[in-house]
Amino acid sequence: MESQSNRKLGINGFGRIGKLSLWHHINRRYFDEIVINVGRNVGSGMDDIAHYMERDSTYGWLANYLHGCNAKPVISDINESEGTMIVDGINVKFLREARNPAEIKWKENGVSIVVDTTGQFLDPAQPADHPKGSVRGHLKAGAEKVVVSAPFKLKDKGMDLKGAMPEDAVTTVMGINDHIYDPRKHAIISNASCTTTCLAHMMKPVLDVLGQKKILSASMATIHSATGSQQVLDRLPGAGKTDLRKNRSILNNIILTSTGAAKALALVIPEMQKIGFIAESVRIPTTTGSLVILVLNLQEDIQGQQIRRDFINDIYRQASQNDPRGYLHYTDKQNVSCDLIGNPRAAATIEGHETHTRTAEVNIDLTAVPGLDQNIIATLNTTMIRVPVTQTVIYGWYDNEMGSYVNILGDRTVSIAEDI
Repeated sequence: MESQSNRKLGINGFGRIGKLSLWHHINRRYFDEIVINVGRNVGSGMDDIAHYMERDSTYGWLANYLHGCNAKPVISDINESEGTMIVDGINVKFLREARNPAEIKWKENGVSIVVDTTGQFLDPAQPADHPKGSVRGHLKAGAEKVVVSAPFKLKDKGMDLKGAMPEDAVTTVMGINDHIYDPRKHAIISNASCTTTCLAHMMKPVLDVLGQKKILSASMATIHSATGSQQVLDRLPGAGKTDLRKNRSILNNIILTSTGAAKALALVIPEMQKIGFIAESVRIPTTTGSLVILVLNLQEDIQGQQIRRDFINDIYRQASQNDPRGYLHYTDKQNVSCDLIGNPRAAATIEGHETHTRTAEVNIDLTAVPGLDQNIIATLNTTMIRVPVTQTVIYGWYDNEMGSYVNILGDRTVSIAEDI
């Protein structure tokens, strides 16, 4: 473990997650110095970086975030030639030369743990010297651990995500499977996505109580705020691009898109590999504050407790009360998306007021069920059976930027740093 006077954090990228991660760690005060790689010159210099850093269209002023409405300015001692400033008493240094991770001066700056927030380097199977850059390049540049603020994406589409994963790479969600991180083995850690984090905390309580066998199928849709990859106004798609909707204005449209939450969820909750699962995403014109609508088809136990709205809500109510880190919240109040913005470390906030269930009997033709012995079927009086199935709809809010994802990313980062 690093000494108290030598805790340095590296952040690669200074977009939404990079900037808010800086806010988080300035407030947390675990690291004594933060080194941020922007990889290029910004505006007219360091004053413009400070201008961008100290204010935010969604969360307001950095000073108010740190100290409340009567706060004074917190940025001082800006040094253009050194690329440094002091932010609320913490040294912050900006690197403006290299964009390829292998060329960033982490070693020269004493950085052992890096959070890559660029969303560009997501394939841990690529070599460190890949000409377009690789997440593994951070290790070559001197870092010991790299935390990636997005799900892994293997460039080779024909490779199975789990089977092709290098032994030193792992995907974790705090409060779900963060215990599988092995500091002796893992050097590249994906913190999954904001949606996967919310979804995992919605699925696990139900799995813990009902078990995998009672969940016949599952689906989800995330109603997701805009991200920096979307367009303000319509524009032509790039060469070879097939999804024309990504180039339409997010200011004016509800946009159908995709999400990798289902695939990532199976990495952090292995039981999900045996459950049919579909995940979809819809982008809407808000800056943050998103929603997962989870639909579960559950097999009723005719001799056990019926699966009804109160039963499902009690599962989440108890799980929330027993969550030692408070990642899962439960509420009977009525919310809108803005109510969740900035909510500290709420991976998912279950809105119990909107939980719904409906039970019906499903007709199953045994002759169409694979694997059943036809000789046994021939002895039955009927080949049609009726199975009681309850469809459950559960709503989970999450702040896809600061409140949910960045705060939990900060927890992941600190927990890894403590083992270096």
